[in-house]
Amino acid sequence: MRAWAVGQPGPAAGRPLQLVERDLKEPGEGELLARVRACGVCRTDLHLAEGDLPPRHPLVVPGHEVVAEVVSLGPGCRVFSPGDRIGVPWLASTCGSCRYCLSSRENLCERPSFTGWDRDGGYAEQIVAREEYLYPLPENLSDEKAAPLLCAGIIGYRALRRTELPAGGELGIFGFGGSAHLAIQVALAEAASVHVFTRSAEARRLALSLGAKSAQTPFEPAPRPLDAAIVFAPAGEVVPAALARLAPGGRAVLAGIYMSDIPALAYDAHLFGERTLTSVTANTRTDGRNFLEIAGRIGVEVTTTPYPFEAAGDALSDLAAGRVRP
Repeated sequence: MRAWAVGQPGPAAGRPLQLVERDLKEPGEGELLARVRACGVCRTDLHLAEGDLPPRHPLVVPGHEVVAEVVSLGPGCRVFSPGDRIGVPWLASTCGSCRYCLSSRENLCERPSFTGWDRDGGYAEQIVAREEYLYPLPENLSDEKAAPLLCAGIIGYRALRRTELPAGGELGIFGFGGSAHLAIQVALAEAASVHVFTRSAEARRLALSLGAKSAQTPFEPAPRPLDAAIVFAPAGEVVPAALARLAPGGRAVLAGIYMSDIPALAYDAHLFGERTLTSVTANTRTDGRNFLEIAGRIGVEVTTTPYPFEAAGDALSDLAAGRVRP
């Protein structure tokens, strides 16, 4: 089969992906083989291709927002059948025995593996994945619309839950890419007032069209003190701005797997008043199931830009250059 693998990591404009031929794998115990129907392009893929995240093995195949059709089952598979449509997400496996797995915190597992980083991902014609980490997908969303839910959507949902936003609270969203334009829809469905902070005028218009109360650049004042903020932008300089806009007792959540260095914080301006700064690490399968149920129920609007399989390098290059918008 054909697959796109990370050769020598470097700037996306230099085309770090290379097209390779791989032998088809037989699924092992608890695994299944599936034909890839669509795969989202995530900023994490870009970080991997450009070397911000070191590849876990040579010529790793990225892609962890994978919509696929089951082809065959390995021994022990009992949930899905050939022909079923499935979602293959970022979290590929956990150990099941560490203190985090045993306390319903498998996102912090000491020995996890991730699709498109440890295990070959969806920039390929077929994929092998562990059945117990896969999801059924909302029937009312096409392959193209369902793919971004499997990372951007789930991570955005976990970030929203980590804010502990009170009912009807004021939420700030910093950066408005793939995760943000999905998380805002869940927040609005739960009666939050949402204020978006992003450099992109186009993204600000999209935020307002989705129901945001306001949209401004990251360093402009918030219309109201925020009960919580989510920082989706991988830019450390935005973090102090988010903290400074929190009301006392507010919480800022950093939702990226990678972020540039955060400048020094001033205690009085950024943390005093029991403001909290925390991060998001991966997700649990419960997060995934809960989000996908909500997404199907509220009918999330997903904005995508389709690329053919042969143009995977173009997709990454366009993402890096800011030519792709949610």
